[in-house]
Amino acid sequence: MRPIQVDFDAKGAMRGSGVYIPPERKVLKIVISVVVTIIAAGVLYYFMMPAMNPKDMQFYYYFGAVALTYVVATALTSKAFFRPEYVPYLKKQSIVPAVIVGILLVIALIGFISSAALFRSRSYAKLMTVEEQDFSDSVTDIKNITDFNGVPLIDRQAAEVLAGKSLGDLASMGLESQFTVANSYSTQINYHGAPYRVFPLGYGNIFKWLNNVRDGIPGYITVNMNTQVAEFVKVEGGMKYSPAEHFNRLLKRHLRFNYPTYIFGTETLEIDENGTPYWVCEHIDKKVGLFGGNEVVGTVLVDAVTGECRYFTTEECAAGTGNDGTALGWLDGIYDADLLTQQYNYLGKYSNGFFNAYIFQSEVRSTTAGYSYLAMNDDVYMYTGVTSVTTDDSIIGFLLVNQRTKEASFYAQSGTTEAGAQGSAEGIVSDKKWKATFPLLINLDGEATYFMALKDSSNIIKSYAMVNVAQVGDAVRSPGDDDPSVASCLSAYISKLAARDVILNINMTGKVAADEISGDDGGETAELQHVGGEITDIRSSVISGTTYYYVTFSDSDVYYALSAAVYPEAALLDVGDTVELSYAESEGAIVSADIAEQS
Repeated sequence: MRPIQVDFDAKGAMRGSGVYIPPERKVLKIVISVVVTIIAAGVLYYFMMPAMNPKDMQFYYYFGAVALTYVVATALTSKAFFRPEYVPYLKKQSIVPAVIVGILLVIALIGFISSAALFRSRSYAKLMTVEEQDFSDSVTDIKNITDFNGVPLIDRQAAEVLAGKSLGDLASMGLESQFTVANSYSTQINYHGAPYRVFPLGYGNIFKWLNNVRDGIPGYITVNMNTQVAEFVKVEGGMKYSPAEHFNRLLKRHLRFNYPTYIFGTETLEIDENGTPYWVCEHIDKKVGLFGGNEVVGTVLVDAVTGECRYFTTEECAAGTGNDGTALGWLDGIYDADLLTQQYNYLGKYSNGFFNAYIFQSEVRSTTAGYSYLAMNDDVYMYTGVTSVTTDDSIIGFLLVNQRTKEASFYAQSGTTEAGAQGSAEGIVSDKKWKATFPLLINLDGEATYFMALKDSSNIIKSYAMVNVAQVGDAVRSPGDDDPSVASCLSAYISKLAARDVILNINMTGKVAADEISGDDGGETAELQHVGGEITDIRSSVISGTTYYYVTFSDSDVYYALSAAVYPEAALLDVGDTVELSYAESEGAIVSADIAEQS
């Protein structure tokens, strides 16, 4: 081999450094670099799990890492790191990887430009279609205390506490110390007509995974958000596929191997009507340019026990039946709440163009911080308030979106924000330092009302509170600290509004104990009935600080309730007095009434 010729100029710099000098056994070293790159590509794919889809940024990171691997492998085999004379050879071998990376960068740059809101604001605004509706006509009207049986009385954090306590149920299997609650993958669902959260389990650590991986995760925990009953449900065969697993049974990797080109969104655990656990995994597509406008176009149902995957489009999910006849009506969380709020914010921000969103801000809207869930018609709806960006201390309405069908409705309503309602509720228990949960929006006889639980520092529910959306000062709570109830909170709320001449006709009989009855009827008709005569019996009761007087007549088995807050003169009534009352027709032993005439 000829000796390397090196010339130095007057300054001692090496010349000839641009001379191409291949290393010994060049072909073998190229083969080694290619083999190393192929192996590295396989390892990177296994752990990075990129979608083979140019709309996924992981796609670019992956191929960039593979190209870099080849360059590093070539530098090592040629010893270019230590022998400068081989640098020209390294540069030549790096041309193809550099070209690949350059092409990817150009595509990515075009993708970012094509997805920029500056040029595509209208496209972002079209991701969601919202219909304006009347709140009292569309949101389920609570007319009876028993209607609260379908209302979630606790929030996610309180449900997590209950789920954690249910881990003790694993003691019978000797597994109580092996698993933890994986709350990140829980969502609210309707299960047999009641609001539930389903909490999957995770392994305590890698050693506990090794100890239990053969049998898998033994089951899941359900929490009834109304009755606050938590239960561990054992799954026959064990849940073998989940985000808590490793290697091929890791849910993300299992999905990637079955759907190599799909971009996936959130993964949540749901159960069908038989209690069979499935992972509900969003299939995402980009609808604006190459990288913008995330949209759910389908869902993959993964059997948590067998790993069987089935794909359904969003149209099939919305219809409640797959094209193969599979019942899908039990699904509740096809669309993630964060994605829905993001899409509405695009609509509220860019409906009148990009520059209006930042300069003029005409009719620019945004959702409030946080959201909750409503159960209606056997579906789950994401709820959040909507504000104007110029006056974000009050709402201009509500947004409700069906998480299975994506049907979205806006309800115009002025009033306080959820944060304002929380502050009002916490203000009436400031001495106890209880914290209010994110409010749930309910419709009480046409009155938009925030309902929330009050929790102590341990996330234990101590009381309930209600705040009228339009009148934030009307915050009330359950008066009994030892045994708080929704009924007592509702009674106090009805009395508070009655003092402002806002009368709610809520039937408080139902299954509620007599001492919780507030005296409201539940009449469905607007036509008033009349009753009167000489009072044969009169009784009184103080509920939530308001006195109620119950009167009856000789030919009646019903007691008619009069609120002293509405009719102070009721305190002057006595047996033998004659009075005429009006009331909405209702069943029950006690109905609310108005004084029509007194003598």
